[in-house]
Amino acid sequence: MSSLSIGAKATVVRVVFGLPKPVRRLLAGPPLRIDGQELHLDAQLVIRLKNRSGSDVFDGPVEEARARYDEAPSLIGYESPVPVATREIAVPAQHGEVPATLYTPADVPDPSGLLVYFHGGGFSVGSRLSHDPIARYLASHAGARVLSVEYRRAPEHQFPDPVDDALAAFEYARDHARDLGADAARIAIGGDSAGGNLAAVTAQQTVRRGVGGPAFQLLMYPATDLSTRRPSRDLFAEGSTFTDRNLEWVMANYIPAGTDLTDPRLSPQHGDVTGLPPAYIASAGFDPVRDDGEAYADKLRDGGIPVALSRQADLPHGYLNFVGLGGRFAEAASEAAGALRVGLAVGSRSAAQGRAGELVGIGDIP
Repeated sequence: MSSLSIGAKATVVRVVFGLPKPVRRLLAGPPLRIDGQELHLDAQLVIRLKNRSGSDVFDGPVEEARARYDEAPSLIGYESPVPVATREIAVPAQHGEVPATLYTPADVPDPSGLLVYFHGGGFSVGSRLSHDPIARYLASHAGARVLSVEYRRAPEHQFPDPVDDALAAFEYARDHARDLGADAARIAIGGDSAGGNLAAVTAQQTVRRGVGGPAFQLLMYPATDLSTRRPSRDLFAEGSTFTDRNLEWVMANYIPAGTDLTDPRLSPQHGDVTGLPPAYIASAGFDPVRDDGEAYADKLRDGGIPVALSRQADLPHGYLNFVGLGGRFAEAASEAAGALRVGLAVGSRSAAQGRAGELVGIGDIP
């Protein structure tokens, strides 16, 4: 499929996922079961198409990988159920400016809750373009503004440059909430994969600095510990949307030689979680970093932080990127948007602590 135009590829995707279930099963292959979990049919079909196309987005020259990753919205498509306006924002930073896009759904209150969002892509690929459907989905379904941040990427900008950009973006949103149409007391932080890592790090760092942290954390299949190899890395090392080899490529791009892998700015699993806000953490069942996110949920819980952990046992890493396909992907995305809506439906971090139990129906807050 790599030789086809984007339009032709998009047509193929629409046709394939519109086929009757028995035909999709035939194309996807026999059900895949690992660690007591069965991969959802459409997720298995996504992986089969990816593998047959040869379009691995976490491999090879980084510019080519970025181009492949940014094709996804055009291939899959997504149309928001409500109009979502966008505005470009230039976030001041020490090195210059960090570009960001503010998403404002129609009829959202003014001021509203705001999610500062960091895209996934292994710190090397991914962009506001690749994650435009995710930002629109979360904005429209959570009834909140979303600030999608274009942090600098590796290997041109290795650790800790993306961390510095994430901190600058959150602090800008907090200090300029009124200009963004947001309630300064209802600013959440979130991201998927590498973006989930940056969100967790930013929450820790801002709280430690005592300058006003987020009201809520939305951490989607986050990579939280780059120093430890947990069992999921071996269980799901091959054949998914993200493999162990992909993770090694990511780490080689992002981490300078000689870096302490337990640095909390790199691996928030090793950071201080005292005083952090409530969190919704989603892990993907078929994911090398599944156990990372779940270990971080345990760490938060042990620290007395309300956390809803929701394992999407039948989905792979990166499932939000497929929300435009609907079905199971949209169902999982809807749960995340619902958690965000609850997390932002309060007026302060202390109130958020008190209402975190409303997430019980979503995850597993004890």
